[in-house]
Amino acid sequence: MASRTRRHGAARSAREGVRRRRLPLRLLLPLLVLVALAAMLMLRGYVHSEILADHRVQPPAATDRVPEKILEGGPVIDARGGRTESLSVPDHRLVLTFDDGPDPTWTPRVLDVLKKHDAHAVFFVTGTMASRYPDLVQRMVDEGHEVGLHTFNHPDLSFQSKKRIDWELSQNQLAITGAAGVRTSLFRPPYSSFADAMDNKSWPVTEYIGSRGYITVVNNTDSEDWQRPGVDEIIRRATPKNGDGAIVLMHDSGGDRSQTVAALDRFLPDLQKKGYEFDNLTEALEAPSAMTPVTGAELWKGKAWVFLVQASEKITDGLVAGLAVIGTLVIGRFVLMLLLSGIHARRVRRKGFRWGPPVTEPVTVLVPAYNEAKCIENTVNSLMASDHPVEVIVVDDGSTDGTARIVEAMGLPNVRVIRQLNAGKPAALNRGLANARYDIVVMMDGDTVFEPSTVRELVQPFGDPKVGAVAGNAKVGNKDSLIGAWQHIEYVMGFNLDRRMYDVLRCMPTIPGAVGAFRRSALEPIGGMSDDTLAEDTDVTMALHRAGWRVVYAENARAWTEAPETVQQLWSQRYRWSYGTMQAIWKHRRAVIEKGPSGRFGRVGLPFVSLFMVLAPLLAPLIDVFLLYGLVFGPTEKTIMAWLGVLAIQAVCAAYAFRLDRERMTHLISLPLQQILYRQLMYVVLLQSWITALTGGRLRWQKLRRTGVVGAPGGSVPRQRSQSGDDRRPVA
Repeated sequence: MASRTRRHGAARSAREGVRRRRLPLRLLLPLLVLVALAAMLMLRGYVHSEILADHRVQPPAATDRVPEKILEGGPVIDARGGRTESLSVPDHRLVLTFDDGPDPTWTPRVLDVLKKHDAHAVFFVTGTMASRYPDLVQRMVDEGHEVGLHTFNHPDLSFQSKKRIDWELSQNQLAITGAAGVRTSLFRPPYSSFADAMDNKSWPVTEYIGSRGYITVVNNTDSEDWQRPGVDEIIRRATPKNGDGAIVLMHDSGGDRSQTVAALDRFLPDLQKKGYEFDNLTEALEAPSAMTPVTGAELWKGKAWVFLVQASEKITDGLVAGLAVIGTLVIGRFVLMLLLSGIHARRVRRKGFRWGPPVTEPVTVLVPAYNEAKCIENTVNSLMASDHPVEVIVVDDGSTDGTARIVEAMGLPNVRVIRQLNAGKPAALNRGLANARYDIVVMMDGDTVFEPSTVRELVQPFGDPKVGAVAGNAKVGNKDSLIGAWQHIEYVMGFNLDRRMYDVLRCMPTIPGAVGAFRRSALEPIGGMSDDTLAEDTDVTMALHRAGWRVVYAENARAWTEAPETVQQLWSQRYRWSYGTMQAIWKHRRAVIEKGPSGRFGRVGLPFVSLFMVLAPLLAPLIDVFLLYGLVFGPTEKTIMAWLGVLAIQAVCAAYAFRLDRERMTHLISLPLQQILYRQLMYVVLLQSWITALTGGRLRWQKLRRTGVVGAPGGSVPRQRSQSGDDRRPVA
């Protein structure tokens, strides 16, 4: 009994383990989107002969294994059922054949000329072109022409296995069925010529094609229009002698066919006056039609194929166009960012620059803390080293690790601890605001340390009475790991360079939670820190803009924060940031139609943030998908050069940002690797945020695991404590 109970328990645990390991929908959907995108790109590459294409052409071979009656016979070869027969077109009958189409430009013009002169022809279409332009195949059939197979990817079949030949035939047939609802028994091999050109390499292929139920059609009159020799020469070469019948080779695709169209418009009426008839093949041979209608499952398979190809064409074309637009905008943003960042740096660094009268009065520093036992001592000590008078309020938001006791045990003057039940960061900040003694309030995170000059530098812009909030210069303190170095590049290149630009444009979207300052008189009318979104710092910044306050950036107000040290922690943080930013944009969307300062922010700031922080990054993974595709299937050298060009632009921006922030350039060594790996994580996070928003999901605040690795600064750079135990985990 006990044994059976244990077995049942083990089975139940196993089932629960399987359920627990099931991929969440928010992760599954981004994965499916990326797989679908890759599939569409592969399908597009296949129908554009970039994947599985074989452009080899067999040189002439001996002919001793080819039956004599084939070499000396007509251009229609019937090898079905073991037969070895050839047929010729009767006198004064011409069968015009057009290879390699349909082409969206030239095939309609060829069809127009044929219709104008009441002539029929045979179009040997490739599967790639028929899949892409099914309407033209349907028009061929509707106007009485015959269509034949010309393989799917146009390879020389003498190089191919029987399996590949079957694939080329079936896929070509599938495309024709999906386009026009018919099946054909006519086939023309790529790179074929006259019957007497059949050799020991091509004849076995012809026999095999016959065993599959197809009639092989070559030609006995070649217009050589592909060489574009001139209209008169095309007509001369296409005209048979002595009233003979002929199968004439022409092309309606593969390049400029204007000479072919012009030649047809003269050729048809001239030879009709001489008694020639222009028929399709079975009409000329007075045989049953080579095309039969398809119904049932085979028809729907063909239609499904054409639908998928059309969808992949339209979607990838749209994505390419979107990439071009986004690429242009991003490059324009890079240029604007470099220009405006330089203007900002020159303005605030010029000799004698001041925001207004020096700000010397004391300020309140709010430190919301939830389970920050490993960090809080360093944070408070860094504030005590400040060269500006401060009052420090640590709001313990229901910590369970003794955070409040650690601060109280320090026994520092001007440091107060306020305890509350866990209610979230916005509530903790509002509690601190209600207890602040001073109008200027600095806000920071419990894992961040300030330099001695940070508070002083941060509050000086309040000398301008129009300034309602100030963004500081947040830096990564734990940048000695690879993932930390990548975030360091992101902070310097992305966040801080952006803030300089937004400062000049007067549409700063976010005061960083790690280092920011506010006028309490500006916060109170807008209701303080809101918990409507998961990005309360972005939310309150946008609200201040709408209330008419100016928000600026103080580059010398440096704060050293502990960045996530594992992929999981980074994912959680950026997922919250991305989703919270979307919430804030949606919350303040009415600013777009409002007047005054709110309208200015709505029509400048919101589009900037929406385009470059939400929409553009969503399409950015396509760059890497197309890069990988180009490396494998496309022009590899051009792809590599294009990627290196993009990387060079980013490297220039990064180097400029590092120079402005007076950072060492050695950290940029990992920039190429960051672009390959780190960006992908950020893309998937953003995509997941989009899916969460569109599906109406809710995201909870997730506490990051802290290590206390960023110590209090002894000077301009924080010292970092040595690690022990498992406080520091590897990147992956």
